[in-house]
Amino acid sequence: MADVLKPAAEPSAISDDKLKKAEAFIEAEEGAVNRLSGMAGNAVTSIAVAMSLFHLYAAVGGAWPFSDFPIISTQPLRYAHVAFVLILSFLLFPMGTRFRNRIRWWDVVLGIVGAAILLYAIDGGEDFTDRATSPTQLDTILGVVFIGLLLEATRRTTGWIVPVVALAFIAYSYYGPYLPQPWTHRGFDISQLVGHLFITLEGIFGIPVDVSSSLIVLFCIYGAFLQHSGAGKFFIDFSMALMGNKANSAGRTVVLSSFLLGGPSGSGVATTVTVGAVAYPMMEKAGFEKNAAGGLLAAGGLGAIISPPVLGAAAFLIAEFLKISYLDVISMAMIPTCLYYLSLLFMVELDAKKFGAQPVTIDHDMSIWQMTRRYGFHFVSLVSVVIFMVWGYSPTLSVFWATVLTYALSFLARDNALVPKKLVRALAEGSTSALTAATTCATAGIIVGVVTLTGLGLKFSAIVIGYAGGSLLLTAIYTALIVWIVGLAVPVTASYIICAVIAAPAMMKLGVPDVAAHMFIFYYSVLSEVSPPTALSPFAAAAITGGDPYKTTLQAWKYTIPAFLVPFVFVLDPQGVGLLLKLPAGGSWVDIVLITAKTGLGLAALASAAQGWALRRTTTAERLLLTLAGLFLVFPSLLEALMEALTGRDISYTATFGLAIAAGVLLKQRMQPVLPKAPA
Repeated sequence: MADVLKPAAEPSAISDDKLKKAEAFIEAEEGAVNRLSGMAGNAVTSIAVAMSLFHLYAAVGGAWPFSDFPIISTQPLRYAHVAFVLILSFLLFPMGTRFRNRIRWWDVVLGIVGAAILLYAIDGGEDFTDRATSPTQLDTILGVVFIGLLLEATRRTTGWIVPVVALAFIAYSYYGPYLPQPWTHRGFDISQLVGHLFITLEGIFGIPVDVSSSLIVLFCIYGAFLQHSGAGKFFIDFSMALMGNKANSAGRTVVLSSFLLGGPSGSGVATTVTVGAVAYPMMEKAGFEKNAAGGLLAAGGLGAIISPPVLGAAAFLIAEFLKISYLDVISMAMIPTCLYYLSLLFMVELDAKKFGAQPVTIDHDMSIWQMTRRYGFHFVSLVSVVIFMVWGYSPTLSVFWATVLTYALSFLARDNALVPKKLVRALAEGSTSALTAATTCATAGIIVGVVTLTGLGLKFSAIVIGYAGGSLLLTAIYTALIVWIVGLAVPVTASYIICAVIAAPAMMKLGVPDVAAHMFIFYYSVLSEVSPPTALSPFAAAAITGGDPYKTTLQAWKYTIPAFLVPFVFVLDPQGVGLLLKLPAGGSWVDIVLITAKTGLGLAALASAAQGWALRRTTTAERLLLTLAGLFLVFPSLLEALMEALTGRDISYTATFGLAIAAGVLLKQRMQPVLPKAPA
């Protein structure tokens, strides 16, 4: 990150105290890491580099041109991945803050014990996995110890919440016979739990760890290569140069740089801090109010988790849960991401009118064309992973070759070249940046295993549908609330995994396509980034701007209206899957264009209502009319059904009503004379 925090030119500087406060929120999301030097630092770096090289090798073993390299099969890969993760987690993340920046003897012991247990599992081979239904006493003891070590590693990297939730699920599986209906089940003893959670591929080493070991860690390595080759700094400088010297250049720069930097980052808080550190002085100079500036920075950071080509770690899990290609997930995210950023840009333009934003002149050593000629190869690096997938490579091979391409292209600019010293840092950072997601995935495997073992998913679906009275609207609202509440306590990845196995089946039972149900849960899991009391992105932005954290969070909510509303279109409108680039039943590409256009116009109307500004400041009546117009456009099918239920008549022109209402408000404002300002 240090490379990105120093752009080519800054209007002013952010104080070190503010940056330290903001970076504390990154630690809150990713864990407080030991800062090691000397022999300890070299040892940890060596292990992290070895982990990255191991996963890069695993990605290409047996593939051309490495056909003679032996393939690492699925189960040993998952065990080895978790072994590396445990060792690094215990060495890099202290037991408590008072033990920071030094490796203690117990950290070494815990890491070695965890790795030794997994070596025991690898050495056991098929004999070990065959004992899942009747583990030996040694299997049971080692399994219990391993689960304890995993929960401790997760506590160190993510905090108490995820391990406590996992323990609650374990307790549910054990005490099933003593629970009231409809939660009761036959119950499972310790050996049965260990057999299912530790030995089979249905628990800890299930789908989440499979995704972590084969995709998440590789994308983290790819992101580290992009960062250390100077891509992050270039994207911010490019955005500032492109948008500079224009009205509202500050707000537009935040939106564009968040999109470019967020794609490879995949972290909302890190993107917020990185962009905010260089863009806030420009926003302040342009006249942005502190809380509004922080809200915009947080909203831009949120976009990092929903932006192709990387999205967040949960996106890889969507592909695995649904058994679809990752390229399909990227394509499903394209229209919602475009709608999100278009709405954000629209609100930024309205902000410029409200605050009277001024153009900000930024001096660069190079013109935008010179900058693009010299560093434009970073755009190739950014999109290369998608190009390789379109070319026919698997996601694993695609990200491997994208990483190799990023390394090769870095030598086109001498100051960005990944020379051996920078290469080692990139390899080490690639592994260490994956630790939080990896421990979360492994612990979430406990939750998934308990759900499949006890049938909790089906019970929960029946309960939700029962409370909703079979109504899809109420089921969607209840699901959104459940995901939101879970997301307040746990990271995005864990929130998605938990809700995908217990909440998605409820919507799917009511006829919602599986892709729409899972994308709905993914988007609402992402909203935890801007939802108090764990609103890390707005709090980090407030630390940079000096604004009030809760007022900044409210501003972020205002900016993120599309992220709250668009997912409901997926599940409530029969044409809504068109936003995921899926043809509606009996529909065509025209339906995709129409639903996208209606949703985009509706979001524009809702943005005007939220900002209290259209062509000029809106009255209360105009805001209500714009809100109504936006709802008519975003949810036409839902409102048609409601109006038909109320009036008993088939009304199928609500989108037209929405356009007419919005046009009427704009026409009224256009024709209204501008009143002269009162004398001071």
